[in-house]
Amino acid sequence: MATLPQSIQNLIDEFSKLPGVGAKTAARLTFYLLTKSPDDIKKFGAAVSGLKENLVFCSACYNIAESDPCKICSDVSREKSLLCVAEEPLDIIALEKTDYRGRYHVLGGVISPIDSIGPENLRIRELIDRLQKDTISELIMATDPSLEGEATSTYIVGEIENLKKNGKINKNLKITRIARGLPVGGDLEYADEVTLNRAMEGRREI
Repeated sequence: MATLPQSIQNLIDEFSKLPGVGAKTAARLTFYLLTKSPDDIKKFGAAVSGLKENLVFCSACYNIAESDPCKICSDVSREKSLLCVAEEPLDIIALEKTDYRGRYHVLGGVISPIDSIGPENLRIRELIDRLQKDTISELIMATDPSLEGEATSTYIVGEIENLKKNGKINKNLKITRIARGLPVGGDLEYADEVTLNRAMEGRREI
C-alpha cells in the first residue's frame, strides 16, 4: 500500500484540524500548495507563523486589533451611548457593513454547557462594568439567533435587569435585540449586508 511522504501527511493532518476542513479538503489544499512556487509557499508559511504578531485584545471592547484601544473605540465620531454585544470579532466585521455607528463589546463566545462554557467563561462581568461606568442609552444584543446565542442573550438581560432594579445600572437603559432578519441557527459572519441592515433597523426592546 502506497504511503504519502511524511511532510505531505503532516500538512494534511494540520489542515484537518481546522474547523470545517475534512480529510479530502485538507489533501486538496496540501496538493494545491505543491503546485505553487517556493516563494509563494514561503509567503504562506510566513503569514501563518506571523499571524499573532503585533495583535492585542482591545482593553475596552475586547476586539482583536493592532493597537489598544482599537480603531473603533478610539474613533471619536462613534456614538458612545450605543453599545452592541457580539459573540466574536468576526461578528464585528459583519456588523460594520451596516449603518451602525456605535461601539461594541465582544463576549468571546456563548454559554454552552455541552462545551463546558458557562457565564464565568465569557466577558459578561466586563460588560456589566462598562454599563456601570459609561453612559449607555441603548444596549443592542447581537448574539447569533441560535439556541446558545439566545440563551446567552437571555442570561445577560436577566443579570442587567436585576442590577437595574437594585439601582446599580441606569434604570433608563434600553435593551434591544437585533430583529429576525437572520435565520435561526445562522452565524453573523455569513449573513449578507441587506439582511444585517434589516436586522439592525428592526431591533426591538427586550
